Amino acid sequence: MTNRASPHENGVAEQAHYRLKSAIAQALILRGSRDFSTPEAYLAFVRDEVVEKRNRRAQAELDEERRYLAPLPPAPVPEYTTYRTRVSKWSIIRIARKTYTVPARLKELEVEVRQYADNLEVYYKDKLMEKMERVHGVGEARIDYRHIIHSLVRKPGAFARYRYREYLFPTQTFRLAYEALCRWRGERADVEYVRILYLAATTMESEVERALSLLLESGRPFDYLQVRDLASPVAPQVPRLTLLGVPDLKVYDALLVGGVR
Repeated sequence: MTNRASPHENGVAEQAHYRLKSAIAQALILRGSRDFSTPEAYLAFVRDEVVEKRNRRAQAELDEERRYLAPLPPAPVPEYTTYRTRVSKWSIIRIARKTYTVPARLKELEVEVRQYADNLEVYYKDKLMEKMERVHGVGEARIDYRHIIHSLVRKPGAFARYRYREYLFPTQTFRLAYEALCRWRGERADVEYVRILYLAATTMESEVERALSLLLESGRPFDYLQVRDLASPVAPQVPRLTLLGVPDLKVYDALLVGGVR
């Protein structure tokens, strides 16, 4: 049932959607768990345990309906929606009222974005440059600090006023480190933290996080240099080889002509 003067409403489709959601919820209760190892495993469960069973009860009606179906179009319907947009100087693009960052090398270039159901692909001159998870919800954002840190490190003072600053804490450890820097370094905290974030982007984030954890546990003030010294990989020691005399190449010549006797 729909309301009067509401042509955008579709009671049949909405009711079918509601009943399918209810059927999936009931099937999950009978399964005893909502956990699946992969998204593909969940889709297989919905298809086999819910959709197929529901359609089986209406198999006769489906067979009758197929008699009147028109042929499929000659080309498959695209699985994505295409957008063309220009990357801002902060490596930002806006697609369908959502914000994403892309690699800094694409700044101020026009790119093609293919939006799928679950992910986005960014192309430049028909070459795939970046693939990222799609965000849902109006006004949502997906900010990868690795895409913007090269610009931010040149203007660390902009960190305090950066609109998407909350996305620049890769883990809770980084957030705690920034809060500690604010207590100990005052106005210098932004500069120190941006340098630490740049270190994470250009080396290994896990190593920088490990260093931050150790420094936070110590309870003593720290700065970027201390984090760098703890996180920098130790250069491997190259052994020095010493030749014991000059090898006699005549032995190898003898092997080539039939071996040493």
